[in-house]
Amino acid sequence: MSDPSTVWAGAQVRKWLERRLAAAKLDQAAADRAGYASRDDYDKAAAEEWVCRTLHADDSTEAQDALAKRIKALIGQEDYRVAGINDDVRFERHVRAYLRQLAKMTKANAGFDNLLRFR
Repeated sequence: MSDPSTVWAGAQVRKWLERRLAAAKLDQAAADRAGYASRDDYDKAAAEEWVCRTLHADDSTEAQDALAKRIKALIGQEDYRVAGINDDVRFERHVRAYLRQLAKMTKANAGFDNLLRFR
């Protein structure tokens, strides 16, 4: 999947997912405080939280191939159940976009070392 010189670090990926999960919660809170005009920002942060929570909950992060297969299965999923979002269609679009971004990161085995709140 990636360059053989870079080794897959499942623990680093799980740590990255934890950090992104915390950042998504903070982004949701900020968008919620901003009100009606920030509905899209809220849905985007909710999508990121859903993806990070879903991937962090299972053991697919231990192997690069397993994570890629899990992300592909999630992209193929028809709908994503979550409560408290503003627009289902927009939320699903953001989930799929975030999953595609993670699929690229997983394939290249790059980007998981950036643990800052803002990417």
